[in-house]
Amino acid sequence: MESTLGAGIAMAEALQNQLPWLENVWLWVTFLGDPKSLFLFYFPAAYYASRRVGIAVLWISLITEWLNLVFKWFLFGDRPFWWVHESGYYSQAPAQVHQFPSSCETGPGAVLGWLMTPQVPMERELSFYGLTSLALLLGASLIYWTLFTLGLDLSWSINLASKWCERPEWVHLDSRPFASLSRDSGAALGLGIALHSPCYAQVRRAHLGYGQKLVCLVLAMGLLGPLNWLGYPPQISLFYIFNFLKYTLWPCLVLALVPWLVHMFSAQEAPPIRSS
Repeated sequence: MESTLGAGIAMAEALQNQLPWLENVWLWVTFLGDPKSLFLFYFPAAYYASRRVGIAVLWISLITEWLNLVFKWFLFGDRPFWWVHESGYYSQAPAQVHQFPSSCETGPGAVLGWLMTPQVPMERELSFYGLTSLALLLGASLIYWTLFTLGLDLSWSINLASKWCERPEWVHLDSRPFASLSRDSGAALGLGIALHSPCYAQVRRAHLGYGQKLVCLVLAMGLLGPLNWLGYPPQISLFYIFNFLKYTLWPCLVLALVPWLVHMFSAQEAPPIRSS
């Protein structure tokens, strides 16, 4: 593992010091690869291209991120920005790597999320989504407290991130491990609420043209963007509640409210059909 991390540090040094003009490009790539971008960009784009594909993307995103969280608790992966200081490998010749706001994550590293499944649940009873959300919350919490009871300090990554991040303001609450849990459980519940909402019932059988789908995507991005960049409460417990509610609202906007608004305005603007 040390050789893998060392190779990653060497590559980061080469990219940062030899190709500094690509800094903004790599920051943009990092942003697009962030798990939150799955909810912000890829889920709405996939849904307006195909409802089935969009719902599948959401399911795969939240299940993969949940598994990623749990596996990281067991594997204790390091983040490069603290590993270069803690490992002792660079005590003689410090690594010439720079930190950025996106690199100061507080959760463990290493594990990559992946999921292969032939099908996902498309439309079930509302209770199914509520129970799924509850299972995600209780399952991860049970694993966390079991490991904590066994004497494992699962806050070790938060302590290292706070210790070695160059700027304290870069250590964001939304990079904490339980932030992804509140995001995933909220999205699961929000999906059920959206699929059983009156707005979705009105547009479920409606056929939206390519222009209408494009308008839906633009409008959804216009609503999700400010929602994503809203400030967070400084208290940890309030932050988790706020994050849960925010991502509960997320599927409701994409699946129900935005298509309903576009469909209603399109129906009002359509010229009446004259009988001959």
